[in-house]
Amino acid sequence: MSTTDIPTGESGPRYVRLQVELVLEITGSGELTDAALDQIGGDEYMPDDERQHAEASVRQDESEALAYLVDPFDLVTSVPGIELVQASWSCAHTEYDPDSDGWDLYDDEADDEADDAADEADEEADIDEEEPRGR
Repeated sequence: MSTTDIPTGESGPRYVRLQVELVLEITGSGELTDAALDQIGGDEYMPDDERQHAEASVRQDESEALAYLVDPFDLVTSVPGIELVQASWSCAHTEYDPDSDGWDLYDDEADDEADDAADEADEEADIDEEEPRGR
């Protein structure tokens, strides 16, 4: 039985992938950079050579500053009944047009439904192919 087949209440690990996408507007570049530099400066475990590289990156690019300030662990530490197993994140500048269809967050749901329907059709086709042909 896979972990996705374990009904609620049975023992055993259950893994869930949480995907979050945010588009943020930088309204205070200096404030963002200063906050990231403070964060880096206060990290007592960061080696000096890594600290110098981090500070240079943050001064050059606001998205790097944001990446140093945002930690996925902080998003879930207060959620009861879970343990963070793995996390990754990145920040990058993007072109954003709120009126563009490409930025409609709800289009993904329609795409997911179409993908699910296609997957079900593929599964049915696989089942048909596995059945014996004639006797």
